[in-house]
Amino acid sequence: MRVLFIGDIVGAAGRRALKESLPELRSKHNPHVIIVNGENAAGGRGITAAIAKEFFDQGVHGITLGNHTWDNKDIFDFIDREERMVRPANYPPGTPGRGVAVVKGLSKELVIVNVQGRTFLPPLDCPFQTMDAILEKLKKNHKHILVDFHAEATSEKIAMGWYLDGRVSAVVGTHTHVQTHDERILPQGTAYVTDVGMVGGRDGILGMERTAVLQKFKTGLPVRFTADEGKWQFHAVVIELDDETGLSKKIELIRRFETETVWA
Repeated sequence: MRVLFIGDIVGAAGRRALKESLPELRSKHNPHVIIVNGENAAGGRGITAAIAKEFFDQGVHGITLGNHTWDNKDIFDFIDREERMVRPANYPPGTPGRGVAVVKGLSKELVIVNVQGRTFLPPLDCPFQTMDAILEKLKKNHKHILVDFHAEATSEKIAMGWYLDGRVSAVVGTHTHVQTHDERILPQGTAYVTDVGMVGGRDGILGMERTAVLQKFKTGLPVRFTADEGKWQFHAVVIELDDETGLSKKIELIRRFETETVWA
């Protein structure tokens, strides 16, 4: 099974990049399952039902979220009924939505799990213990499991990779929006990368318009951020999974800019 996981999509520039890039990605990599992180898709904060539908209509099979899950009030109108979307599983019991979903593409089935880190982020339930509980339920019936670990600290992400090595197919980091070049197959067969990167405005700061961000850093005063809508950058990973064991055989970074014609 080949899985294409696309980093945090930010605003209209990110959505445009996805639409323009998917046809070529399909042709080159022939992924069975396509997953995107969509927590910044609506103007840089949250996601709407219309945007989720746009992604699914383009051939995306599943959407992961993160700490901006609740930033757009529209989410409460559809998250419970959208079975292809996951928010962090370590929110307390009773929180709307789900943290685990089974998605299907081209006759292949993949479990996607979303958990959120606690270092420099709101103090949710322990993501490590949450993963233990989830895997206890999944291990009898599912081999192919991808975990989107939405976390700030690289140390916490690396720790999760080692903690889940051999227990899941892949651990991919999101949230920090800068692609890391530490992709590898860990010793027990789990694909890992600290951060997949982002899809959105190339000349902003983490996908946001840079003037406002610079003003915030310079003055410390409250500033309203908006998504950068200039030329885009595109970051993703392709992971090849063993159909029998569910473990990973290969992980490859994807990195592209709007003005370029050659994929990296």
